[in-house]
Amino acid sequence: MEQMRYAYALKRVEELLPLVGEDMPVQDPAALELAIMSDYVIAYEKEHFPMDKPTVAQLIQLSLEENGMTQKELAARIGVSPSRISDYVSGRAEPSLKVARLLCSVLGIAPALLLGV
Repeated sequence: MEQMRYAYALKRVEELLPLVGEDMPVQDPAALELAIMSDYVIAYEKEHFPMDKPTVAQLIQLSLEENGMTQKELAARIGVSPSRISDYVSGRAEPSLKVARLLCSVLGIAPALLLGV
């Protein structure tokens, strides 16, 4: 039964998203329903599909891919050796706070994510 409610809520969210714009008042019935359905979907997914926080290595690798950047290019931009970037990506080493700040800036990673907060 709970899975059916989840499927219904997910379907409603998909139907409502194109109808609710940024300029729509929050009191509008469609905006209210979207908020309620979204909250239900989020709660259900947190309970039934929990996700582990990504590791520093995973964050760097994913960000490199998203930015279309090589490890060598990243190394040059933040002033470390390519082998050091390889150590970070493989999980053999973690960056210092100074390097982590540069990684966040260059790769567009939220600092809280990199710090595991």
